[in-house]
Amino acid sequence: MREAGRPVVTFDLFSALVDSRAGASAWFDALGARRGWSAAGPQVYDEWDRRNKVAQRVVTEWVPFVDLSAEALAGAYGALGLAGDAQADVDDLYAAVGDWPLWPDVADALPQLAENHHIGLLSNVDDVVFRRTRAAAYVDPGLAMTSQRLGYYKPDPRIYLSADLAVGPIVHVATSARDVRGALEAGIAVVRLRRPGHQLDPEGPAPVYEVTRLVDLPEQVARARAARETGGAGPDPGP
Repeated sequence: MREAGRPVVTFDLFSALVDSRAGASAWFDALGARRGWSAAGPQVYDEWDRRNKVAQRVVTEWVPFVDLSAEALAGAYGALGLAGDAQADVDDLYAAVGDWPLWPDVADALPQLAENHHIGLLSNVDDVVFRRTRAAAYVDPGLAMTSQRLGYYKPDPRIYLSADLAVGPIVHVATSARDVRGALEAGIAVVRLRRPGHQLDPEGPAPVYEVTRLVDLPEQVARARAARETGGAGPDPGP
């Protein structure tokens, strides 16, 4: 049972907690070495990730995360001229997702944060994929708001609003450009966690609350939560 008065803080999985680019790129590097690919792992990952984001943005009815990932990987293989069974490769990739590294501050900072906060998840993944990750050990299973559970994909505002209704009010910690923009435009409380390789969407609203280290998160969570409760400072409307 959740303790009343303790805020629910949700995190994105594959940008705020897990360094997905490092983990998946290493996996693609190993696969490419076995198959003699000319493309390096990070190149395959970037092409796949870009297509994944497009697929999740344009899907009109919920489709399993792994299926969307396989379609995106098939497109990446075609664009890069690589041979492979995309569905089988995605299945193997996500079977190994437990090898993907956490960002260095997660293991120390999240247990400390959990002393006064409920730790949740808000992510475009299936439940099984989430449970395989190293991040799952730090998240309350009852607060794991996956796309499978909610039926929508980021940046659809309904995924944010559904999570907020289900377990909130939440403060969402977002890192990727689409997640920061999507959460702000949905109107929920947001703290941006800066991570290497992630920038803001220049066409989207600017976050008021930001941190570069998880250890600094509690203060900004409190400010974002208070602003929401009092109807105070919200996101900069942007250009």
